[in-house]
Amino acid sequence: MTTAPAGDFDYDAHGHGYAVQRRTDPRIAAYVHAALGDARTVVNVGAGAGSYEPDDRYVVAVEPSAVMRAQRPATAVPALDATAERLPFDDDSFDAAMATVSVHQWTDIAQGLRELRRVTRGPVVVLTFDGDALDLLWLAEYVPELITAERRRYPPVETIASLIGSTAEVSAIPVAIDCVDGFTEAYYARPERFLDPRVRASQSAWGFVDDADETRGIKRLEDDLDSGAWDAKYGALRSQPEFVGSLRLIVGRP
Repeated sequence: MTTAPAGDFDYDAHGHGYAVQRRTDPRIAAYVHAALGDARTVVNVGAGAGSYEPDDRYVVAVEPSAVMRAQRPATAVPALDATAERLPFDDDSFDAAMATVSVHQWTDIAQGLRELRRVTRGPVVVLTFDGDALDLLWLAEYVPELITAERRRYPPVETIASLIGSTAEVSAIPVAIDCVDGFTEAYYARPERFLDPRVRASQSAWGFVDDADETRGIKRLEDDLDSGAWDAKYGALRSQPEFVGSLRLIVGRP
């Protein structure tokens, strides 16, 4: 029997390799962990392979994809098979909650965010991307279809903030030049990485782009790298220590 994916992307079919390409970047992790405050118990929803989970607190992980659960390291806690929209916990069960780059994949984003708030006594920490800022990355010039698809997926930052707390703070998070978490903006200074299909396979956005559009855009990028056209226009990024694009940290408090 085939089971339908829990969200908008089928990680059981396409989630292989995420643990290799999408590793915890320590600088981004520092922002996430600081936002958790002094919480001792944390629920991580849409936990995937375990990126950004703190190792100095009691963590309960929730992940509906078996393929993603199987990629969790031996040092991580096992993940419960459940979805954000129906968390199997009592009200106020945890000191804090976190969801890192997963809310846009939930079937009912508003319900999932309300559930995060329901089961949490303290801060709800959401790491996500601002759809209105996605075109700050030069990749928009090569594959505009990817930006269009992603904008449809990401809920407005203001909507997330309104659902996770009576007050909320939104911060733009800089991405380091050697970021090891392989989302698209991680390679702002390393355009050649997009030529690797393994890199693109670990970025769910490409799953919403037609094969022909992907092939066309990547071929154009490859040609511009070979000719020097990319470096003529964007080469300064190769030595830019950080890129402030669409990555956002939203912290809601009761």
